[in-house]
Amino acid sequence: MKQKGLVSFILIIGITVTANAQPGHRYLRKGDKQYEEKAYTQAEENYRKALEKKPSDKGAYNLGNAIYQQKRYDDAARQYEEAAQKANTPEVKAYAFHNQGNAYFEQKDYEKSVEAYKNALRLNPTDVSTKLNLALAQKRLQQLQQQQQEQQKKEQQKQEQQQQNQQQQQQPQQNQPQQQPQNKPQQEGDDSETAESPSEQRPPEQKELSREEAQRLLKIMDAEEQRVLDKLRRKNAKICASEKDW
Repeated sequence: MKQKGLVSFILIIGITVTANAQPGHRYLRKGDKQYEEKAYTQAEENYRKALEKKPSDKGAYNLGNAIYQQKRYDDAARQYEEAAQKANTPEVKAYAFHNQGNAYFEQKDYEKSVEAYKNALRLNPTDVSTKLNLALAQKRLQQLQQQQQEQQKKEQQKQEQQQQNQQQQQQPQQNQPQQQPQNKPQQEGDDSETAESPSEQRPPEQKELSREEAQRLLKIMDAEEQRVLDKLRRKNAKICASEKDW
């Protein structure tokens, strides 16, 4: 649906006036003419003057159109609301809700736009342009809601990931692999406490001799002692033989 089709204005003109019309009607007619000439700022001024002289639903509605054309959509939506409240006929009231839906649509407030179009259709169920605008607003609203849901899902996943990271950082140290210190190779002459100490020398254990072993040992000792004595005797005898008697 084209933008031009969405922003459809139904300018209420042809108000019955006479040459001796009241000042409010003159301002209203002048504003209608300026609106047709696209002089929207001047049209707004005359519509406001007309409403000051004599408030009317048609003047309030046309003022909303002039404001809308100046792209002041928020002000226009409020003006259409006022026009709908003052409307004396269902037709004017439906027009006000229709254009209010357009103003909300331009602000991307699709939820309010949908509601305004529905209000217009309740008063004029056969209005095709309002039905088309409602369908488009509902589509945009659905797309916006899906985007919001996806964004919320991403934010939730991001928060969950951050919580998991925090929990992992807060886990006790014993759950992490411990790095054991490596023993350095001992250098020659290393006097550190980690160097291997020399083994302690101990005397051989003494065993108790048996009777046979004791007797054999005594015989050996006697024989050795006898050998030593014989050796001494021979030595002494040799000394004596070498002496001369003068």
